[in-house]
Amino acid sequence: MELPFYLTFTEFESHYYDNLEKWFEEYHNASEIDYLKTLADLYSPYLYYNFADDRLMADASMEIKDCFFPYHEKIGISFCTSCENGKNPKVAKGMNHIFEWKTITMMEYAQHILDKINRYLLKNGGSLDGNKTILDYINDREIITSREGAGYCVNYSRHQAAVPFLKAYLPYYGQTVNIAVYRDFIFSIAQIAEYIDKKLRSVQAFEHTIYAKLKSEAKFKVQMSHQFLTICN
Repeated sequence: MELPFYLTFTEFESHYYDNLEKWFEEYHNASEIDYLKTLADLYSPYLYYNFADDRLMADASMEIKDCFFPYHEKIGISFCTSCENGKNPKVAKGMNHIFEWKTITMMEYAQHILDKINRYLLKNGGSLDGNKTILDYINDREIITSREGAGYCVNYSRHQAAVPFLKAYLPYYGQTVNIAVYRDFIFSIAQIAEYIDKKLRSVQAFEHTIYAKLKSEAKFKVQMSHQFLTICN
């Protein structure tokens, strides 16, 4: 069962038991802990553990490749090894972009995906009608991984983790995302996590809480960082 992703705490709380009932209908031998663990996995990517305040905080971001110089050219000098007589051949399908990693907000990522879909529809003479909406294209591999020169290069596997958020956030029609809705999500995500964790603590499942998971991951990163510095010194 694909659990719906909610952008506000009010929506999440009001639909909690309805979705739990549907969960039991599909998974007869499952428990509420299984349901809560699935919810924890769904929302934890948008949070991080803050050591200073000892609490969870919103971190709705994504690491993505920012691709540039797709033809390996820089300042007028060509680095293309297969060019002859100063002419650029057609770019081979296997040619890799030069890139650097960049961290962007989920709102920026959503707008990037929305732009890709709208460009695809415009280029191919398609249009949205009563039978098709933006959501019908958010996981189309050809559209999502298409490259048009420089810009963000989307990894399809990484994209899968963002699909639940995109389904909830992207408009059915239109060219831009809603900043106000995204702001509500940032304000709500920590509340949603606390609600899930409160339920898990009530059934003594402390080790499955989002708080415990992200705190453990944060400590591990710090330890690895210290070990790296020790080796370097």
